[in-house]
Amino acid sequence: MLTLLSLNLASNGPQVRLMMRRLTFLLVALATITLSAPADARAQAVFRNVQRIVVFGDLHGEADKFEGMLRAAGLVDTNGNWAGGQTHFVQLGDVEDRGPDSRTILNHLMRLEPQARRAGGYVHALIGNHEAMNMLGDLRYTSAGEFASYAGPNAVRLRDNYYQQTIAYTRAHPPAGGLPAFDDAYRADWNTRHPLGYVEQRVAWAPNGVYGRWVASHDAVIVINDIVFMHGGIGPTFTEANLDTINSAVRGALRGQPLRRLADVLDNQDGPLWYRGLALNAEASESANVDAVLARFHVAGIIVGHTKRTPTIAPRFGGRVILTDVAVANGATDPHAYLEINNGVMTTVHRGQRITLDGATDASRCAYLNQVAAADGATGAVASLAAHCDALNAAATTAP
Repeated sequence: MLTLLSLNLASNGPQVRLMMRRLTFLLVALATITLSAPADARAQAVFRNVQRIVVFGDLHGEADKFEGMLRAAGLVDTNGNWAGGQTHFVQLGDVEDRGPDSRTILNHLMRLEPQARRAGGYVHALIGNHEAMNMLGDLRYTSAGEFASYAGPNAVRLRDNYYQQTIAYTRAHPPAGGLPAFDDAYRADWNTRHPLGYVEQRVAWAPNGVYGRWVASHDAVIVINDIVFMHGGIGPTFTEANLDTINSAVRGALRGQPLRRLADVLDNQDGPLWYRGLALNAEASESANVDAVLARFHVAGIIVGHTKRTPTIAPRFGGRVILTDVAVANGATDPHAYLEINNGVMTTVHRGQRITLDGATDASRCAYLNQVAAADGATGAVASLAAHCDALNAAATTAP
């Protein structure tokens, strides 16, 4: 039988969230449904001598964008099958939420993984905070379209069965304020918080569900050549240096078997799923942490997603940190920007145009941003960012 775990933590108060996090609902009505999931892959976190790497940042349910970028990068053929040869494709996490179609992306990633391995390439689907949130039942950002994509022909019956289980549990474990009135208004509100497809989504994201099991077989942090890749970053209070330990801790916590000394790895704001300091903190104050992370993992660069700071792929800290989660301004079209690394040379693909990414100096960073701005028609958010960069660089150059 299948088990439904960790239901919607965000829609209730703290006491109810704690109850729901501990609660396991047995869905008898789902006993006849079989969800197949791929067997756990043996984890490998360090890869050397890779000639070509393609990196996509956060996708958040934008399947059309994902498919277009795959084709543009030459990673798939016209049938969507792997065509990337020995390329290592890194997706930095946060496939889910906000958008309506993360299942299409997940299914395609699952399909490409074995195809890439057979061709000598690799698909690295890293674990981000939204993968963890979906497994833990924090569905604040799950869209109506996303729930609807899970709703099958038995959705009404499954939801009714789950409602009855919820009522039975609440009566057996009444909240401190007393039982609510289980009337039509209560049911209507409950239905709003548990749309059709909710039950199927929770089953699919359980540790033994089709997506939960797949996600929990992956890594949160990997090293390819001399670069460390992760979703968010690592802050100064997160000092674990062993990649295998970090990844085992993340996988164990997702499966409900946390590693004692890293028990908070899924929630730690300085941990690899959540840290934003590499994108948001001033370079002067964050530089020491960047140095420490580079030294800890014996690498020369860090590539992250997670934080929408800039309107294109952007270098920071003299090019030692690369931000890939692109912020699209209101009214602007998405540039479908992604990163390629060929024999150590970084290239941003922005609106289909290839621009060498060099952020080693202030002047080279400004030159890079101006080239990206040109791809945008010399207007818009990147052009503003480039102009600001030029002004700062000019002021620094002329300062006594």
